[in-house]
Amino acid sequence: MSNVLELVQPMLGAAVVRGAFALPRPMQRLIAGRPIRLDDQELALDAQLVLRLQRLTGHEPLTAATPELARTGMRQATKITAGPQVPGVVVAHRSIPTPAGDLAARLYRPRELTEPGPLLVFFHGGGWVIGDLDSADDLCRFLAKHAGIRVLSVDYRLAPEFPFPAALNDCIETYVYAVDNADELGTSRDTIAVGGDSAGGNLAASVALHATRSALPSPVFQLLIYPAVDATTCRRSRELFGNGFLLTAVDMDWFLDCYVPEVDARRDPRLSVLLTDDLSGLPAAYVITAGFDPLRDEGEAYAQRLAEAGVPVVSRRFPDLIHGFVNLRPIGGRFQEALFEIVGTLRAGLELQKTSPTAGQESGRRKALQRP
Repeated sequence: MSNVLELVQPMLGAAVVRGAFALPRPMQRLIAGRPIRLDDQELALDAQLVLRLQRLTGHEPLTAATPELARTGMRQATKITAGPQVPGVVVAHRSIPTPAGDLAARLYRPRELTEPGPLLVFFHGGGWVIGDLDSADDLCRFLAKHAGIRVLSVDYRLAPEFPFPAALNDCIETYVYAVDNADELGTSRDTIAVGGDSAGGNLAASVALHATRSALPSPVFQLLIYPAVDATTCRRSRELFGNGFLLTAVDMDWFLDCYVPEVDARRDPRLSVLLTDDLSGLPAAYVITAGFDPLRDEGEAYAQRLAEAGVPVVSRRFPDLIHGFVNLRPIGGRFQEALFEIVGTLRAGLELQKTSPTAGQESGRRKALQRP
């Protein structure tokens, strides 16, 4: 019976979402309620409608009584927001050997891409506790197709079964695998980038830091989508947006308790990368934040610190969006519009590094470019 419910509930939820987003805008506004304005920002109608539907359908918390229930909820949410598969993308299944065992992975490639080119090693979000290859599938397909690159996505181990630094170790091993097998993956050692969203952004930033401080080739670029970079401080954005905007303060505390139960360990710069003393020499970064996201301020603080350390960085806030918006891309509207912009900047950043890998060092001394 539980298997039937797990199948039927997402179908019903998806029908509700599709129906609501097919309505005329005035009707959507009626359902969503009055515009929400906070911190000199106005929430996009599409985002407000998602939050309203989330409350109406009872899919509000990201957390649950147990990690497995939370993972089931994540799988259902992925099915609810799913749309037609991004066309023209070839997906190959991989197995990445690590000291802790093999990791499942997927390699995405635009069908028309046959020549070697950049590879983005991507780490999914989910608070180090939930999420998997399927939850990141649409995003990885979209990035591959529209950035014209290969994307390697990995199913790293999750907490609390495997607490910190298990996920990070898996992601480092995945990066090493990409470097060691660059030719087979259709890339070269000096055109490999790292990226991720939320907890995945944290892992990408930490992998870049590890590679830069080790004998490994440094990634050529970092794509950090609303990254979690400081587990020690409650910033203003967490106070403003810690309730009612998809990711909550309660969610964040629960994720950290699962991943890093010892509070003192949360100061480890491998987790709280913002606390790293020296950020110089890191690869160019594109740091994305959302205006109505409790993680907003720490992401922007990290971008600022990168810039001060001489790292080429673009910091882009989407002031009208919420945490998790890249996973809402199949709904379309404002979410897809934002993701197209992200892909365009990613593509330009990779092209810049490919054609002039040292040009960014001088420009990195400038302050982070803050775009409204």
